[in-house]
Amino acid sequence: MAITVLIVDDSQFFCRRVGSILNSANDIKVIGIANNGREAIDKAEKLKPDVITLDVEMPVMDGVTALKQIVKVCDAKVLMLSSLTYDNARVTLDALDAGATDFLLKSYESLSSDTDGLVNQLRDKIRELGKARTLRGSAAPTGAAVNKPKPFPTYQAKTTSSASNYDLVAIGASTGGPVALQKLLIPLPANFPCPITITQHMPGTFTGAFATRLNGLCQLEVCEAKDGMPLKAGHVYVAPGGKQMIFEGRGKNARIRIRPTDARLQFSPSVDVSFGSASKVFAGKILAIILTGMGADGTEGSKLIKATGGKIWTQNEASCVVYGMPMSVARAGLSEKELSIEQFASALMKEV
Repeated sequence: MAITVLIVDDSQFFCRRVGSILNSANDIKVIGIANNGREAIDKAEKLKPDVITLDVEMPVMDGVTALKQIVKVCDAKVLMLSSLTYDNARVTLDALDAGATDFLLKSYESLSSDTDGLVNQLRDKIRELGKARTLRGSAAPTGAAVNKPKPFPTYQAKTTSSASNYDLVAIGASTGGPVALQKLLIPLPANFPCPITITQHMPGTFTGAFATRLNGLCQLEVCEAKDGMPLKAGHVYVAPGGKQMIFEGRGKNARIRIRPTDARLQFSPSVDVSFGSASKVFAGKILAIILTGMGADGTEGSKLIKATGGKIWTQNEASCVVYGMPMSVARAGLSEKELSIEQFASALMKEV
């Protein structure tokens, strides 16, 4: 059965072009078009599409405001697809918190000529979301002005980093990752006894804004990783989009290195690259976590971590938006624990 799609955008050219691109695929069918947020809500409720592509900036009602109503009347997965998301990542992150499933950057030039493969990316995203779970519920308040919540009182961190069983907690994620990461990190206390790294599939224009957002929500100190940074307990380092995050040194004296990506690699940043490097630097003193995401990025890196004595945990299917990356690792026999996203913080505090 074809994946049904509702296109929402105030540009007639965009609607026609996207409709043509999607209808050219045998497994995708466009069943409606809306040109403003109010119309989008009405058609979402009436047509009940599998996937909605939603612009952010529209007349009558903007995309994020409409999204908050759409999720109440329709179980569709929502793909934010707008030129505005390219320039204002914070709006897209707000949309993900409000119930959007994923996002894709667009440009009219790329849609016209497909110079950067956007046409295929669009089709692939729709197919991915057609199989994804619809998980609603905001991870945290939207907007930049939020107070840091207190860690759960039942979590007791070790008082010194030297007491930790690990030198690094390394996390990899893709589709559904931004919201999942908030749920995992927010409960952790400021004195968490080892550093945490995040390799999230995300473009370079977004990772800085994402790190800033996490820093405003968490007790931990969160930043976008920079070349040469030392790894400190109680700090979280987000790999910059479009580059690769690796490590050098040994154990607690290790540093982050940011390197240009290889065009042959599918993902930038790549979980496999980060995990593979970490396996050499941290050996058996690393705990790696694979969260929601499509595909198998992280499986090869997890094999290297496991081979050098590290541990691997994965997110369970029920709490994943896309049970791809964790499934690949679990089916390879590498996962020691499969946990719901709400269980990770508590499990980490008992483990580290």
